[in-house]
Amino acid sequence: MNISDNSEFVAKTFYGLEDVLAKEIHDIGGKDIEVLTRAVRFYGDKELLYKANIYLRTALRILVPIATHKVKSNQDIYRIAKEFKWEDLFLLNQTFLVSAVTNSKQIDHSYYAALKFKDGIADRFREIFQKRPSVDKTKPDYKINLHITDTDCTISLDSSAESLHKRGYKERNVLAPLSEALAAGLILLSDWDKESTFIDPMCGSGTLPIEACMIANDIPPGIFRSSFGFKRWNNYDKEIFGKITEDINIFPHKNVTIIGSDMSEKAIETSKLNVENAEFEESIDLYVKDFKEFDPKTYAPGTLIMNPPYDVKMKEEDIENLYKEIGDTFKNHFDGFDAYIFSANLQAMKSIGLRTSKKTPLYNGALECRFNKYKIYKGSTKNTII
Repeated sequence: MNISDNSEFVAKTFYGLEDVLAKEIHDIGGKDIEVLTRAVRFYGDKELLYKANIYLRTALRILVPIATHKVKSNQDIYRIAKEFKWEDLFLLNQTFLVSAVTNSKQIDHSYYAALKFKDGIADRFREIFQKRPSVDKTKPDYKINLHITDTDCTISLDSSAESLHKRGYKERNVLAPLSEALAAGLILLSDWDKESTFIDPMCGSGTLPIEACMIANDIPPGIFRSSFGFKRWNNYDKEIFGKITEDINIFPHKNVTIIGSDMSEKAIETSKLNVENAEFEESIDLYVKDFKEFDPKTYAPGTLIMNPPYDVKMKEEDIENLYKEIGDTFKNHFDGFDAYIFSANLQAMKSIGLRTSKKTPLYNGALECRFNKYKIYKGSTKNTII
């Protein structure tokens, strides 16, 4: 596979973060950028492909389209796979894996579509070499992605292989952890200036403070990863990759106050492990503290972002009371802060009791969410909603 100076790439992301990702792509030199649903298309060379994997904070994976076809059945999928010259792309002793995403009446089972495509690849090799390459479900040399919408089928190579939200610094997680890519997106959507105080008072495993530290210090999120899919490709250019990574700063250098707290000792223990893995322990302060007892007046002005429980296991009156307490704490303790709440419980968010200055619709997986901004200042109590 030849990657030219103007090859097509597609970066996948969360619904609602497409414009943020498009700006990131522009900033690293992407050309002819087109915003799609949960994705951004752009063009560039091999160096840009590598940079996209290393630098893009809100991307989940970077795909390289290699063919498009019309399909009406699973037999079409098998035929296309068998006719493609895979032997020009990878060797018999290399491994592969096929994944599929389908949105089609004719082809409505993504697993079966991937299986038929895999069979087509295997049968082509078997006819030519009397042997087939192996499938590797964990670390394939080539991860092949099918995207089928109606009758349009795009075949792509996944240059990331493992999702880019897996930065490499997380040793441990708490229950229902926030994706690193989504956390970065929330920070980039906020009005944080990367200089004033940043606080997450329900920090869980420390994702938001760690991503904030990377953003403030311009540390690329992919620098912690040991592996990318493109590094196993036959056309991998070690010299280009080395040129990109040799001068990257991996240590915090700015004096920015970044705070994470949680009422759970276990959560803070988890956060400390992850912060230490990122080597950010000198730059992030962690505390075991109930949010209602947090008094950050000495840190104002600043930005607060929190991801409270969504009511998975709490009773309705308890969750609404929790969100009311969040609003009360904002009013009583967070003068001078821009406060943001990310939640899938749209009903409970009404109990915050403050006028929302900005609402951004997002999705966390299949959950419809809101990312709401509350500007806190003396007299905010007068801005309660009815």
